[in-house]
Amino acid sequence: MRPMRSLVIAVAMTGCVGGKQVDSPVDYAAGDVLLAHEELTLRSTSLRETRRVNIYLPPDYGASADTRYPILYMPDGGVHEDFPHLTHTIDTAIRSGEMLPVVVVGIENTQRRRDMTGPTEVAEDRAIAPEVGGSAAFRAFIRDELMPEIEGRVRGSGETAIIGESLAGLFIVETFFVEPELFDVYIAIDPSLWWNDGELAKGAAERLQAGVGPGKTLHLTSAGQRGDGNVEFVEPLVEALRAHAPEHLRWTWLPKPDQSHATIYRAAKLEILRSLFPPQ
Repeated sequence: MRPMRSLVIAVAMTGCVGGKQVDSPVDYAAGDVLLAHEELTLRSTSLRETRRVNIYLPPDYGASADTRYPILYMPDGGVHEDFPHLTHTIDTAIRSGEMLPVVVVGIENTQRRRDMTGPTEVAEDRAIAPEVGGSAAFRAFIRDELMPEIEGRVRGSGETAIIGESLAGLFIVETFFVEPELFDVYIAIDPSLWWNDGELAKGAAERLQAGVGPGKTLHLTSAGQRGDGNVEFVEPLVEALRAHAPEHLRWTWLPKPDQSHATIYRAAKLEILRSLFPPQ
């Protein structure tokens, strides 16, 4: 195993397009610790490119060949993205007995705004990147190529989860609605639900009434207050869940009005993880 080392990482900061919060490629030094992990490259047929994946194993993974673990997938999972800070938090929480041990699979970005967004009818949306609307292909990569590879490499318990913020949160909410069976736990942190004029939230009631299978968990977290962030686009989804969520769906909303779009991932992650993966 490689020793832990310090890493200066690049983190997506907040910019604005038409008053909506979107990620801009501004870097800053966060000084996060990059833990020992495995690296994997996959040639993707769905995406027609090679993708890099980082795999964190919990501290006791090597202690028993019989123990199996939930697998937490994360977009923005490169070593210059959110993988270092999230896995460091998870590793610390596991060692202190605050959460259940999990495997983390971080998917490094190539064209983030392509992969995390679905189709849109809004010209302003299409202007944020040379190519958008590729979420179906990215989901196919995860479902058909990445998950089988991971299942063959690590001892999974059969429980899967996905976590992400901003456009990654948008992708997670979209996946929950269009392919709810793909994961058991969906964690969307300040999701960019303004995409395509808020269509995901606007159509939530109908989608919920169409049915979500048992054993699913949806967690939503939003930053800021109405009028200064994504919260006004998340609230319609929350209202739809209150009115139409099936009884068997476990869902929570954790508003963080004191946080911004740029700070909420780090501020909320430990509270979320402890609540969704409590120690046994």
